[in-house]
Amino acid sequence: MSAPELVALMLADARLPTGGHTQSNGLEPAVRAGLGADGNHLEDVAAYARDRLRTVTRVEAATAAVTRHLILHPSPPSRAKRLDPAPPSRGERLGSDDQSPRLDGGPPGLAELRRAELRGVERAWAGRTGSQVLRGVSRRQGRLLLRVASRVWPEVAEYLPGDQEVPRPIVLGVVAAVNGLSAEQLVRVVGYEDAQTVVSASLKLLPVDPADATAWLVGLHDDIERLVKDVAPLTDPDAIPAGGAPLIDVFAHHHATERMRLFHA
Repeated sequence: MSAPELVALMLADARLPTGGHTQSNGLEPAVRAGLGADGNHLEDVAAYARDRLRTVTRVEAATAAVTRHLILHPSPPSRAKRLDPAPPSRGERLGSDDQSPRLDGGPPGLAELRRAELRGVERAWAGRTGSQVLRGVSRRQGRLLLRVASRVWPEVAEYLPGDQEVPRPIVLGVVAAVNGLSAEQLVRVVGYEDAQTVVSASLKLLPVDPADATAWLVGLHDDIERLVKDVAPLTDPDAIPAGGAPLIDVFAHHHATERMRLFHA
């Protein structure tokens, strides 16, 4: 097993081959809408990243933290009868194939319980991610991360079937669990990576001084730590916050139809 600190650094590294370089976390459509127009008020980039940390990123980080907890502390088999036995919808990808690997090598009842719990987390995440475009982006990123994680940390495949479009925060939660990351480390990775993606994208979209961009990221550290304090303790899918950001949703939908764009999302 890798040292948790090194795994955290890997997950936050844009050079990890999971498509992070294709993302601006909505900054590109925000720039098209006027953010930083004519090189003015470039500090609005940091304000945009801070708004994400308080809304959509909070949902992602909480989903990852809850997933980690459920992997490390599975519910007793007696709870299986209380879980929704209905088959997953088209949007619920986890364990929907009967040929998928057993999640824990244990009896089928426990394996199905684990699949049902992760489907429950996905439903909670989807219900709090109102934009179909953003849900699709997260699932595509999750698929890329799952591909890498299954190769690097084979234990991940015990919990998530391969070659599936699983939401990225759920994959992150499983990776954190099998590598011994604490909930605080995991949430810090999610928050830092989100803010870093926005700030890095600004260097390609706006006339930003890299030193200023670094200062903006440092200025977001308190917001990231506040996120850690708020969502790392969460253990129940029902407790995942619903911090919507309608304008970010609108930006995402407009960007999805742009013919000329630098970033995928």
